[in-house]
Amino acid sequence: MTHRTIPGDEPLRVVLAGAGSMGRAWLSTIVAAPDVELVAVADIDPDTARSATAAAGWPDLPVGADAVALAATTGAHAVVDATVPEAHHPVTTAALFAGLAVLGEKPVAATLAQALSLAAAAEVTGELFMVSQSRRWNPQLFALRAMAADLGALGTLTTEFFRAPRFGGFREEMAHPLLVDMAIHPFDSARFVLGAEPVAAYCEAYNPSWSWYDGAAAATAVFEMEGGIRYVYTGSWCSPGAETSWNGVWRVSGEKGSARWDGDTGPVLDADVLPAERSPSPYSGIAGALQVFAEALRTGSTPMGEVHENVLSLAMVEAAVRSAESGRRVLIDDVLDQAHEQALREETHADVRAALAGWTSVRSALTA
Repeated sequence: MTHRTIPGDEPLRVVLAGAGSMGRAWLSTIVAAPDVELVAVADIDPDTARSATAAAGWPDLPVGADAVALAATTGAHAVVDATVPEAHHPVTTAALFAGLAVLGEKPVAATLAQALSLAAAAEVTGELFMVSQSRRWNPQLFALRAMAADLGALGTLTTEFFRAPRFGGFREEMAHPLLVDMAIHPFDSARFVLGAEPVAAYCEAYNPSWSWYDGAAAATAVFEMEGGIRYVYTGSWCSPGAETSWNGVWRVSGEKGSARWDGDTGPVLDADVLPAERSPSPYSGIAGALQVFAEALRTGSTPMGEVHENVLSLAMVEAAVRSAESGRRVLIDDVLDQAHEQALREETHADVRAALAGWTSVRSALTA
């Protein structure tokens, strides 16, 4: 998809929306980024925004409740949306229709239907909307993907994730805290490592007897991926002892051997092949996502994480939840089609609804 660009001889001027814990991480990242200028911070509570800017050493930075209004007064090119997931759809929609590019935190939206709406809004406005899946911008994950390419035909990819965090608050009250709040990271990374999209999901989610969560804090999901590859995710958020990396522990199995990654150090290739020489990734974390976003706005290139490319990661989450609740194998295309119908019912922008209605295949619209 083509999108508007900005001149390469001026800094990328950014308004940060959301000044909570994730917003503060983005604030320091934006301030430190070369050729990027933070011009304002918005939050539903302007005092929270003011506190964040003061703590960062920028007490005179403009703050307010409306990111679009701040962008208009400061000449911003883009919005970094670090608001809560429920706010992603209204904040990003308003920014796109105001002529602003958006770099958003995961998940793309609170629901898959809203995610499809945002993809269509990006098409209608011609603005770039990129989702920052921070763990995909991990140089070690790039190295694992490169090793996977050396293994010939692939059969299985696995992720094991076992932690025991005591968050308190909303996560401990969610119906599916592990799948909805955390598993989107490895699901998204699996798509990247395999270079393949999901076809179907079967998942069992449960809550161990000792769990301090109200909902299902443990799950095992099996995804059929394109080409017949299987991706298997097993995880728990109430598993004390021998905890894995926050990235999980990974194994890729192919016809020529295997590759393993402990999530914290470089991956290891165990195969009788001569690895192809590849340059290491220059990007890392949310700083890498911001760098790629800025480069895309200057060159017109389509970045990894552009909204259409990202939506299928959220579809994997929704399919896993549906399978866990129904006890049945769920087709990804069925999940996409039902979300598309919901998006058409809920859409309030006539031109966005028309764009959605023009999608004869949701998968094709997302992967073209």
